[in-house]
Amino acid sequence: MPGTHALTLDVEEHFHAHALAPWCPPERWPVLESRVGASAARLLDLLAEAGARATCFVLGWVGERRPELIRRIVAEGHELASHGYGHAPLWALDRVAFRADLQRAKAILEDIAGVAVRGYRAPSFSLGPATPWAYAVLAETGHAYSSSVHPVRLSPYRSATAPRRPRVVDGVLEIPVGTLPAGPLGNLPFAGGAWFRLLPERWASWALARLAARGEGPVVFYLHPWELDPDQPRPPGLDLPTRLRHYGGLARVEGRLRRLLRTARWDRLDRVHPALAAEAQ
Repeated sequence: MPGTHALTLDVEEHFHAHALAPWCPPERWPVLESRVGASAARLLDLLAEAGARATCFVLGWVGERRPELIRRIVAEGHELASHGYGHAPLWALDRVAFRADLQRAKAILEDIAGVAVRGYRAPSFSLGPATPWAYAVLAETGHAYSSSVHPVRLSPYRSATAPRRPRVVDGVLEIPVGTLPAGPLGNLPFAGGAWFRLLPERWASWALARLAARGEGPVVFYLHPWELDPDQPRPPGLDLPTRLRHYGGLARVEGRLRRLLRTARWDRLDRVHPALAAEAQ
C-alpha cells in the first residue's frame, strides 16, 4: 500500500462511550472500574511492535487520573491531542461551556506532558451543522486542527452530511475520518470503530486500496483502547443494538489491528497531513 496514513486513538474509558450513556452517566464514573490504563498500554505495545506512531486524542478526565499514560504517549513519539475534558457531545454544550471544556482539557494535558496540544476530536463526532460556532472557539483556544467529522449517513453522528475532504473553517483545519465515496449510496464507512469490528476484515484494506487508486490520501483511521478489551464489564439491562454496537467484535480487534498495521505505514496526524507537517517545520 503506497503512502502513509494517520492512525488516531480516542483515549477514554469503556464507560465514556456515548452508546452507554443511559447506563453509565457521568455521576457514576468515579465508582466504575477503570480499565483504560491496561487497554491503552496494550494498544501502545502493539504500535511499538509495528513501528507505528499515532495521534492520541485524550480526555482531560483520563489525563487527571492516568498522568503516567500521558507521559508514555509522548515519550514513545506519539502526538498528544485533546478529546475534550468530560466527553460531553457538542450538542449538549453552548459556546461558553465548550470553551471551558477545551481550556480545561488542554491545560491538564499540557501541564502533564510539557508539550503543546494542537489537535482536537469532538466526542462521538458531534461537531456538525448545529454547532458551526465550534471552529471559532477551537481557534480561540489555540487548536490548529480538528478531526471531528465522520461523514457517513448510516450513523448517529451529527457530521454525517459534512464534506469528506479536509477543509479550513474559521482558521481551523478539519480533517475527516476516512470514507469511501459510493455515488448515490453516499460515503461508506470503513476506517475504525464498530465498522472495523463488525464488517468483513478485508473491507478496510480494500477501501484503503481503492482510495489510493483514486489518488486520495492520507486516510484517517480511528480506534479506542476499550476496543482491545473484550473482558470489559457489561452493564445490566443493555438493549440489543447497544450490545452489538459497543461489544460486537471486540475479541477480533487485536488480530485485525496487527494485520492492518502491516497493510500500510501509519503515523501521527501532524506528520502525515501536509499542511500540519509544514507548520511544524
